[in-house]
Amino acid sequence: MQPNKPLIDMLNICKVYKMGDVEVNALKDINISIFKKEFVSIIGPSGSGKSTLMNIIGCLDVPTSGEYYLDGSEIGSLDEDMQAEIRNFTIGFIFQGFNLLPKLTAIENVELPLVYQGKDKKDRSERAIKALERVGLGDRVHHRPSQLSGGQQQRVAIARALAGDPTLILADEPTGNLDSKSGKEVMKMLHELHDQGQTIVLITHDNNVALEAKRIIRVHDGQITEDREVG
Repeated sequence: MQPNKPLIDMLNICKVYKMGDVEVNALKDINISIFKKEFVSIIGPSGSGKSTLMNIIGCLDVPTSGEYYLDGSEIGSLDEDMQAEIRNFTIGFIFQGFNLLPKLTAIENVELPLVYQGKDKKDRSERAIKALERVGLGDRVHHRPSQLSGGQQQRVAIARALAGDPTLILADEPTGNLDSKSGKEVMKMLHELHDQGQTIVLITHDNNVALEAKRIIRVHDGQITEDREVG
């Protein structure tokens, strides 16, 4: 039974970019509600508007018009510091390119968002080790990215996203840089996290990856063309 209050609530979201004298309507009247513990994929081809939508969901951008509520906060009404705080505490990001710092070990990479959260060194270390153990890398905590496979690097990135105990995991093409075996392992991990009660929004252009979610939202030319439950 879904609770009445969505974790994500987007009301008539529009995003217009100005390129010289030309206006580009990247998003047009987007209305989406996503509840806690859902596993949702947002799919669309390049130029569809899905990346713009992801940036708004992740509080990396704001809409030109419309309202976006995340965990009860209307994001457009918050200043940049408050938006940054929501990014740090509410959202765990997983990126296609892993975004790990090459000179830092796995545990140091996972600790980074906890530094921004102001956690003390002992707490950071304990949380980072726990997160790495959760993704099966308890024996790789002192390895640098260059000493890890692509799949292991993405698992470090997932551990980094989990370490701060976020309300929402936002995964941008998380299997895009991986071979099929590693990609399947990452998707299996996302399923396990969802089974444990984690809310996941997955951005992808790949229909097979999108079908791994429990719900698909399809975006084309800045509009939602499909929103349905899977299986």
